[in-house]
Amino acid sequence: MFKKLKIYFNIVNIMADFEETKPDLQQEDEEEALWISEDVRSYIYETAKWTKFLSIVGFIFAILTALTAFGASAFLTSIAAVSPDNPLLKVGAAGITILYLLLAVVQFYPSFQLYKFSTAANQAILFGEQSSLSVAMSKLKSFFKFWGILTIAFLAFYIMATIFVVVAGVAVAGHGAA
Repeated sequence: MFKKLKIYFNIVNIMADFEETKPDLQQEDEEEALWISEDVRSYIYETAKWTKFLSIVGFIFAILTALTAFGASAFLTSIAAVSPDNPLLKVGAAGITILYLLLAVVQFYPSFQLYKFSTAANQAILFGEQSSLSVAMSKLKSFFKFWGILTIAFLAFYIMATIFVVVAGVAVAGHGAA
C-alpha cells in the first residue's frame, strides 16, 4: 500500500514539473537578461503606431466584408437577371453569405492581434512596463503564427490545385488522342 502511495506522489511531482510558468509569475529578483536601448524603444513605439493604423484599416475591411455578406441575395438576383446559367447561382445566397462571413473573421482576427500588440507596446514603452512588453510580443507572435498557418494552408491549396490541373490536363489530352 505504501508503495502505491509513493508511486502516486512521484507521478504528482513529475506532473508538477510539466506545468508552464508564466513570465510575470517568475521571481522578481531575477536579473534582467535583455536591455532595451532608446533606439529599440523608438522602433517599438513607431511600430505600434503603424500596427494600430493597420489594425483599424483591417477592422474596417472586416466590417465591409461582413456587410457585403448580407447583400448576397441582392447580388445573386442581379446576376440571375443578366446571366441565368451562372455557376454562382448554384452556390446560393446562404453559401455566399457564409463564405463572406468566414472571410470577415479571417480579416478580423489578425487585425485584433495587431491592435492588442499596439496598445500593449504603447503601454510598455510609455510606462516602462515589462509585463506589457511581454503581452505585446505575445500578440505579435500570435499575429505572425496566424499568417504563417494561413500561408501554409494557401500553399497546400495551390499545390493541390496545380496537381489537379496537371492530372486533368493529362486525362483530357489522353482522352482526346484516343
